[in-house]
Amino acid sequence: MPTSQSPWKAPGDYTSRRPMGWVLRRSPWDVRAKRGRLAAAKALPFFLAERPEQRERRRNRRAIMMRLRSPGLLRDLLWLSQTGGGLSCCRRSALRWLHPAWPGMAGGRLPLRLMPGAAAAAAASRSLCTSPEGILEQPGKGPPPQQPAATTSAGMPASAAGQNSHNAGAGKEADGSGENKTKQGLLPSLEDLLFYTIAEGQEKIPVHKFITALKSTGLRTSDPRLKECMDMLRLTLQTTSDGVMLDKDLFKKCVQSNIVLLTQAFRRKFVIPDFMSFASHIDELYENAKKHSGGKVADYIPQLAKFSPDLWAVSLCTVDGQRHSIGDTKVPFCLQSCVKPLKYAIAVNDLGTEYVHRYVGKEPSGLRFNKLFLNEDDRPHNPMVNAGAIVITSLIKQGANNAEKFDYVMQFMNKMAGNEYVGFSNATFQSERESGDRNFAIGYYLKEKKCFPEGTDMVGILDFYFQLCSIEVTCESASVMAATLANGGFCPITGERVLSPEAVRNTLSLMHSCGMYDFSGQFAFHVGLPAKSGVAGGILLVVPNVMGMMCWSPPLDKMGNSVKGIHFCHELVSLCNFHNYDNLRHFAKKLDPRREGGDQRHSLGPLDYESLQHELALKETVWKKVSPESNEDISTTVVYRMEGRGEQN
Repeated sequence: MPTSQSPWKAPGDYTSRRPMGWVLRRSPWDVRAKRGRLAAAKALPFFLAERPEQRERRRNRRAIMMRLRSPGLLRDLLWLSQTGGGLSCCRRSALRWLHPAWPGMAGGRLPLRLMPGAAAAAAASRSLCTSPEGILEQPGKGPPPQQPAATTSAGMPASAAGQNSHNAGAGKEADGSGENKTKQGLLPSLEDLLFYTIAEGQEKIPVHKFITALKSTGLRTSDPRLKECMDMLRLTLQTTSDGVMLDKDLFKKCVQSNIVLLTQAFRRKFVIPDFMSFASHIDELYENAKKHSGGKVADYIPQLAKFSPDLWAVSLCTVDGQRHSIGDTKVPFCLQSCVKPLKYAIAVNDLGTEYVHRYVGKEPSGLRFNKLFLNEDDRPHNPMVNAGAIVITSLIKQGANNAEKFDYVMQFMNKMAGNEYVGFSNATFQSERESGDRNFAIGYYLKEKKCFPEGTDMVGILDFYFQLCSIEVTCESASVMAATLANGGFCPITGERVLSPEAVRNTLSLMHSCGMYDFSGQFAFHVGLPAKSGVAGGILLVVPNVMGMMCWSPPLDKMGNSVKGIHFCHELVSLCNFHNYDNLRHFAKKLDPRREGGDQRHSLGPLDYESLQHELALKETVWKKVSPESNEDISTTVVYRMEGRGEQN
């Protein structure tokens, strides 16, 4: 190494220089690190005097080493710390090429860093984690995914492999084999990881095992988002001789169309991570409420009086499309007053808040829902009483006939329900129209006070009102409607935007203050969630940003609310911190289904499909990066790192 007493000539004289081999053995990075800037400056003329191909190889190697020896990159991607989490693995040959004295190389195998507590095993040939607990778990925070880079079969960057093979006299053969194996990748794809998670060391997966694992996450095989996966699974089972067993290739073929959603599910990144545990709590609450008797089935509408008082059902749908049902959830029943917040949401979505509230107020009335009474401005108090609901009905699709209006609302309801069951009970419609004297009286009173838009046919509007009250749903389809409100207007099982954010916000606000008849204040105090009840026995319950529920039991209390449904809602909030004000500091501890292992889920709201597109990049495990220093293509071995979404301590 040159010093101040070096016999070398001045920097401008390029005739005297050390042998070129010295330059290749020690890079400028090593010179600066060990001898300082002065020595590097003195050595610069000798580097400039290299032959072009030598200079090119040296620059490429320097760029690679500078990038891969960067302290931040080593710490975040390669350094196997005892404190952090994350799936980080690399072949020994790659690390030996990076640094001959790399820590841990003497043991013969590179250790694999996983989440604390995950009992993972490294696969011999590819350093894979095969543990179902560790392979798709949250790896912790780290740098964003790197750009693709080509690697050779030996696990080292292609440019470095090219130089080593050139020095050995076999560059072309090594480069050719590296190109052929580039696409194979160093590390597994998401489909591989999902297979190893479910297989638990086996070479094939029974189909029933995959379906059982899928249902344990809360997803259903009938989920529209999994249609491609399920169709391919059925086709594969029909065309293969192995029957109900799937090897890795067949499994990847089946799941590749829906790998993002499936990865989110098996990594427990849904709003309720431990869904099976939460479902068991729901079942317990259901059984406790089932023991409560009392109440009376509504009989002022003859068709409603025919329902058995023993019917009892609860169904829920989360904002991520997780489903659970228990009880008589397949029995259709009429929405009745539960349709009021839905048609109000449609009106605000189409016409806007300012226009709708020219005709109806926002305050609780303090009176029975069917009272003949208006506020001081001669307007109905709110859209949740009969007078307000009749006026809201007159605002939907003004100028169209009743058939067109009904078709429009039914299509809207189908979108909110994710195309699940939404029907119509003509018998209930006829029965309600024949016994609807009170509603006719309210209609004429509203007409006298000029509460309708100009040119409204009051009798036709009342027929339309009775039709909407006679729309049939099941607990399962109604829970998806509630989940659409909880999800900010997006249907959770189709991903389609149905309602505007303004419509959802206003609807939930009025459900919270006016949705439970004269029990609204008590319900807001004890339960603290938006809800709407109906005389058919349904309670439409919304937990914003978490889930929607439908509870149905025909017997009603003196306020007109389902006896079992009210008890269930009270018990649910007593168990879980779903009340609007349960998360205040120093509040009594409750079960939080959104937590897993003590880590609070970051409040990102519903599953955003656009924000998950970056996860598709993880399917490619060999990346290519353009060097910002030299603007040249360089190759790096990028360590697989699956980024977590929205977890914080």
